[in-house]
Amino acid sequence: MADSAHATDNDNVVEMNTPSTRARVQAFGGFLTNMVLPNIGAFIAWGLLTALFIPSGWIPNEELAQIVGPAIKFLLPLLLAITGGRMVGGQRGAVMGAIGAIGLIVGSDIPMFLGAMVIGPLGGLVIKKFDKLIENRIPAGFEMIVNNFSLGILGFLLMILSFYFIGPTIESANNLVTSAIEALVATGLLPLLSLINEPAKVLFLNNVIDQGIYYPLGMQAAAETGKSIYFTVASNPGPGLGLLLAFTFFGKKTARRTAPGAMIIHFFGGIHELYFPYVLMKPLTIIGMIAGGASGIAVFSLFDAGLVAGPSPGSIFAYLGLTPKGSFIGIISGVLVATVVTFLVTAFILKLDKSSEDEDISDSVEKSKAMKQAGKKPSTSSQKQKDQEINTISFACDAGAGSSAMGATTFRKKLQKNDIEGMEVKHYRIEEAPEHSDIIVVHEDLQERARRAHPDKEIIAISNYLNDPALEELMDRLQKK
Repeated sequence: MADSAHATDNDNVVEMNTPSTRARVQAFGGFLTNMVLPNIGAFIAWGLLTALFIPSGWIPNEELAQIVGPAIKFLLPLLLAITGGRMVGGQRGAVMGAIGAIGLIVGSDIPMFLGAMVIGPLGGLVIKKFDKLIENRIPAGFEMIVNNFSLGILGFLLMILSFYFIGPTIESANNLVTSAIEALVATGLLPLLSLINEPAKVLFLNNVIDQGIYYPLGMQAAAETGKSIYFTVASNPGPGLGLLLAFTFFGKKTARRTAPGAMIIHFFGGIHELYFPYVLMKPLTIIGMIAGGASGIAVFSLFDAGLVAGPSPGSIFAYLGLTPKGSFIGIISGVLVATVVTFLVTAFILKLDKSSEDEDISDSVEKSKAMKQAGKKPSTSSQKQKDQEINTISFACDAGAGSSAMGATTFRKKLQKNDIEGMEVKHYRIEEAPEHSDIIVVHEDLQERARRAHPDKEIIAISNYLNDPALEELMDRLQKK
């Protein structure tokens, strides 16, 4: 589903994914991300503790190394469960999530990250449904005793259920996935993961594979060895850098002009979403991304390199900061090789491309108009929305902390430059954009998800966070107000 100039040749990619299905998967990935993202600091703290103080660390310290085990077994899973429970059931959901998680943790032999990401939201859902069931049915004066005992009794049952049934089931599933990926490692076929990773990333499903699969597996491996290659298989900034370098030298007009700025933010800022539109514009370049990603993984494997925690954001600074002793050569080499391979393959594809970008843009504009009309209800027509006073603009993305934050900051600076005051411009996760938003700005590949979450709002879909015609049109509207 395309909505502006950068997605002209996206038909082949989109046909492989029904929009509604993709929107649901994106939303699921966003949910996982919002369980993990608020706790990334704790994961990084654990990673630094591991890198520094375990026997093979930079400055081994037997006393401080004692924190490593309890932190990964108790602290991190409980944080995930509490966050997931709160997202579904508020504070009572957070408590339910923690109670259920302790049953998983004690009843299993592995760090229960996947389990915590299941039991937290489940606990929140249970207490939310119960509270809805007894709403307006509690006699006056009995509210506290009902609330406390209901939470205690349901939490107790969930804890027992987690210990005996849910925990062992999740542990078996976890072991199955781990065994499958370890088989790829043992046979040298781990680079094949790029066949899944790279297309999934440009379709904004990166959070599903990273937060849902690789990060939990990576934490388990890092608990045993002090590092894990799983943190690198989908987060390597090298392929994106190579792609944007190729567009900088061999792209056409708009792509060549915007690629350098996107490259800096992608590689140093860690916001990978910036290169997705370039792949969608020329779908064949996904071959370069797969080749680069696979080459990087192969180099990481060759050097037995890994990171101590998940790099979030996926910046080269985060990579270097989370690289343990003995892995710097492997990590840097993997990033460089991925960059070079992607650059060479993408450059070759772009050099063979004889199409005119002007034709691409005109086709895309027509497709954009059709797409923008699709899904809009007559009762909330575009013209009516455009005639309304605009006071609040919400930039939204999958996690609400990467591309949307950059987009909001960039747009605020443009407002200041044009002397437009009194405008509230903030960034959010798509589902959390406030109801008082007059306009919600999202990437074109997230617009269906945005429309599902906010059917009565004006949605502006963009393909480029730095220089998009839709944002220029919005700025013109604001200047005319």
